[in-house]
Amino acid sequence: MSSSLRSLLENPQLAQQLLSEAQTRGFVTAMAAAPYLINPSEWLAFLWGGEETSPFNSQEELEAYANAVVELWNESREALLNGSWQWPKECALEDREIVTPQTREFSEGLLQGWQLARDDWETIMPEDSENSALLGGVLLCFSLLYDPENAMDALSAEGADSLAQFEEIFASVPTMLCGLTIRAHELASDDDE
Repeated sequence: MSSSLRSLLENPQLAQQLLSEAQTRGFVTAMAAAPYLINPSEWLAFLWGGEETSPFNSQEELEAYANAVVELWNESREALLNGSWQWPKECALEDREIVTPQTREFSEGLLQGWQLARDDWETIMPEDSENSALLGGVLLCFSLLYDPENAMDALSAEGADSLAQFEEIFASVPTMLCGLTIRAHELASDDDE
């Protein structure tokens, strides 16, 4: 994430009105993974709650924010499509809370972004297709990481070593998310031809 975007997100006057850094990263990652490109003008306002009026004090501040978000989108899209995307360094597992707050917030942002692109995902990977299982697996991983307490209870009830399962889930997310994005891109490219 660029220092200009980070400083805008840390601005006390804006912090309560914008998604957190981790939520922003998650949301933008979801937009970057989407099978069809969605113009940032269609989703940028969701980063401040969907209000028509942005929380910025000036047009210049809004433009700096929008440019930094698009830059993050470009970086994320490239990393997803070349298979090099990794969790942001702040995202990790931890003993006490299972996941760091940043992991939970990233997952929340990604799931929010997925909702915006949901129709495209369901069109390109319909429910009865083999691709649907890949999409479902990725969404399940992020849902578990967003709500780890309930996930731990469910895994324990199934007799699984829940902490080991979480480690596997967390470790597999980059590969799964890259694979999903690449597959969606292939399917979307086939549709365009």
